[in-house]
Amino acid sequence: MATISKSANQRSASQKSTNPAPNNNAISVATVSSWSRQQKLAMATIAGFAILGLLLAMSACSKQSPNPALAGASNAASTSATLAAAATPAAAPLAAALPAPAKKTPKKRPANVTYSDPNSGVSFLYPRKFALTSGDKALPQLAGVGDVPMNFVQPGGVAVATVALPDRAYPGTDFASAFFNVNVNRSVSEQECAHFAFVDTSTADGEPVDAEKVKIGLSEMEMTSNFSASATAQAETQYYHSYENGACYEYVLGLGTEGFATEGGIEHVNRDQVFAKLEKILATVKINPVEPEHVAEQTVSGIAVGKE
Repeated sequence: MATISKSANQRSASQKSTNPAPNNNAISVATVSSWSRQQKLAMATIAGFAILGLLLAMSACSKQSPNPALAGASNAASTSATLAAAATPAAAPLAAALPAPAKKTPKKRPANVTYSDPNSGVSFLYPRKFALTSGDKALPQLAGVGDVPMNFVQPGGVAVATVALPDRAYPGTDFASAFFNVNVNRSVSEQECAHFAFVDTSTADGEPVDAEKVKIGLSEMEMTSNFSASATAQAETQYYHSYENGACYEYVLGLGTEGFATEGGIEHVNRDQVFAKLEKILATVKINPVEPEHVAEQTVSGIAVGKE
C-alpha cells in the first residue's frame, strides 16, 4: 500500500514537473496588449464622434449663410460670363435689329406761296421772299416815279393784290423796284377789255394804243407796254388784259431804275431777266368762278381780301 502511494505521489510530482508554472511576464504583456487595443478603439470612437460633430456643425453653418469667398467667386464668374456673352458676335444682330432713333429733320418751308381772293376769283403763286399787299393798299408804285395808274378804258377798276421784289434783289445795278399787280374792272365790256386807255402820242389822231395778242401759260391776253424816263429815273410797265367771269382782269408788270448807271461802277440791270421773273408769276394765275355775293361785295367796297 505504501508503495502505491509513493508511486502516485511520484506521478503527481512528475506531472507537476512536466506542466511548469505559469509565467508572470507573459500574463503582464497580454494584459497590456489587451488594454492598448481597448484604448485605441475608444480613442477611434471618440475621434469619429468628434469628426462627425464637426461635419454636422459645418453643414449647419453652410446652410445658414453662404461662404463669402464662394459667393464672390460665383459672382465674378457670372460677371465674366455676361461680359463674354456681350462681346460675342451673336450680340451684333440683336443691336442691328433694334430700330435706330428717328432723327428730327426740320421741315422746309415751300419756296412759293399761294395767294387766293374769293371776291375776284384770282389766285397765283409768288416767291415767299417777295412782299405781298392786297386790297386798297395794293396800288403799285415805282421808285422815283410814284403811283402806276390802271389802264382800263372805263373807270371802276379795283386793285386786288401787288407783289413787290426786294429792294436789294439786284445789288450793284441801277435796279430800284419791280412788282406784279392785279386789278379787276366789272364796268368794262368784253370788247372794251381788249383796249387800253393809254394812247400812242406819236399819232395825231390820239387813238388808243393797239394791243398785241399774246399767250401766257394757258391763257390768251391782250398786251401793251409803256416806257418813261428822266435824268434820274426810268420806268417801264407791261399791261395784260383778259376777260373772264364777266369782268376785265388787268395784270401789270413794272420795273423802275434810277440814274443812268454811268458812275461808281454801277451796271444796268438786266431788264429781260427781271420781267422773266414777273412773267413766271403771271403764268400761274387762275381765275376761279365767283359767287354773286362776292361780286356785290367787291363792287360796293372796292376792296379784295387775299390769303396765303
